[in-house]
Amino acid sequence: MSIDPSTATPTRDAAGLAGAEPPALRHTPYDGSRKPFSIALAPLDLAHWIETDTRLVPTLAERERLLAEKREVVFREEPGSRPAQAETLARLVAHLLESQPEVYRREDDAIRLVPADRLVRLDSGEPPLITAGRLVSDDLVIMSPGEGGYRLTAAVLCFPSAWSLADKFGKSLDGIHAAVPGYPDKMARVMNRIFENLKVEQPVWRVNWSIYPDDELHHPESKERPRDWFGEDGDLATAAFVRVERQTLRRLPESGDILFTIRVHVDPFTAFRRHPEGAALAAGLREQILGLDPGQLAYKALTDHRDAVAGALARLAGLA
Repeated sequence: MSIDPSTATPTRDAAGLAGAEPPALRHTPYDGSRKPFSIALAPLDLAHWIETDTRLVPTLAERERLLAEKREVVFREEPGSRPAQAETLARLVAHLLESQPEVYRREDDAIRLVPADRLVRLDSGEPPLITAGRLVSDDLVIMSPGEGGYRLTAAVLCFPSAWSLADKFGKSLDGIHAAVPGYPDKMARVMNRIFENLKVEQPVWRVNWSIYPDDELHHPESKERPRDWFGEDGDLATAAFVRVERQTLRRLPESGDILFTIRVHVDPFTAFRRHPEGAALAAGLREQILGLDPGQLAYKALTDHRDAVAGALARLAGLA
């Protein structure tokens, strides 16, 4: 990454509101500092648990639309998950009020989202995880320990990157990641050990990347939209997007469950032209794509488009 994840701090815009991104590309996991398809966890300073967010208002509006129109797609819970959901909401509220007071304000039993001039009631009777999801752009996933390891027991997941909550709900870590290249043989034991040994006082975070033909946040199932989306015409240097997920893991001290947060950043390839290190970053992403094996290319839906995407990045990097 271009920033050290153990020391990174959010930036602020001129108005002091919700952390303006740099000119583009806030996170760059393809800059050569890590390999794709690696776990690559780093310590997380809880003071910066939830990133500040200049796109909070439109992102939350999209979440509200999805909860209204596709609730069964974007929210699932097991009855026994309510204590962990309530703990998540309480800790999220406390964190936001302390870390981003210019964005979040307590008003009796509600939180006012200042940029949106909207109240989120904390006593609405909704599942606590839905209330929590109405406060932040991050998706929220609860993993609970059991005989078969940690399982997905509750989630508000509006912005997945080509996976279905319905398909993954209730599954173990191994079940969720079964299709990830290299996971069963190389990563499963390590990942399960990380979850088992994660300390309350030692949260962690990571980032990953993928390539998309649009900047939509809601991509629930790859089979619903096969990724031959680019077509045959056009310059991918102006038509493609890099999608980065910032993920955090922290153990909830009361329930003992693990809260997994996912914040999606989407930038057009044209952002490489605006970034001060854009040429080098485009070259790094190209190198990572060209280094993927057939299984990894298929997982990232780049089998048919690898050469076209690599060519677009070469032009942005000044290599062609």
